[in-house]
Amino acid sequence: MLHKNPHLSAQHISDEDLVRSADGELTSKRAAELGAHLEACWDCRARMEAIHSTITGFVRAHHAQFDGRLPRFTGPRALLRARLAELGTEQRVAWWKRVPLFGFALPRQVVIAFPLMAIAIGIFWFRHISERPRTVPLDQAAIPNRSLTPGATRPVTMGEVCSVPQEEVIGDVSISLRQEVLQEYGISNARPEDYEIDYLIAPGLGGTEDLHNLWPEPYRDRLWNAHVKDALEERLHEMVCGGELDLHTAQREIATDWIAAYKKYFHTNKPLPVSS
Repeated sequence: MLHKNPHLSAQHISDEDLVRSADGELTSKRAAELGAHLEACWDCRARMEAIHSTITGFVRAHHAQFDGRLPRFTGPRALLRARLAELGTEQRVAWWKRVPLFGFALPRQVVIAFPLMAIAIGIFWFRHISERPRTVPLDQAAIPNRSLTPGATRPVTMGEVCSVPQEEVIGDVSISLRQEVLQEYGISNARPEDYEIDYLIAPGLGGTEDLHNLWPEPYRDRLWNAHVKDALEERLHEMVCGGELDLHTAQREIATDWIAAYKKYFHTNKPLPVSS
């Protein structure tokens, strides 16, 4: 049960805390509280996914529209220096010096200062936004964006699912499809050892090689990484073929939240040691 907290309203996480969580601005204690709540609350988890989707869309639109058009920082600085030199030697009175404001004409120095301050503030703001590091909570980085990767299956029979071991069904995706998945998630210059282009619903459980069923799953420095998910896929395959679990249930649970499914079927809150 959640304790009363000024950041929570009606036992749900506030939009402000969700955005701060997505931006990596929460304390470790607060991030842990939100993580525990998100595991149990479908509504808040759906809102968080919507926020991630919105941020992803904004970043893509920003890169697509502005990356090739934004000037280098040296350009505005050189222009600013040139303008200052020009104003320092200019003898004539500019027309805007004589424009009255609130019944009197502004001094030349004040009128000049406004556009220069605006340029300086703009440069500072853009550099701050571009250079500020962003962190993503580990569980959120390990879970695919549901709007991009909801999962996709193909019609299969139990005989087809259980005819070969789970690990023999999975093959590497093509290079072109790998690049398409990385681009879909806004990831550039990724090394092969950083991500596994993984099936959300494994082929051994009826998953298909489709863009909606593939996502870049982190390999390194993650608590919930690709190796841990491989262990879950093997466990679910064994349970389905052993008659302990319905195939559609296995597909639904791994597509909805594979970390929650791991905790449920391995009866642990942390990944068990696996061979990498």
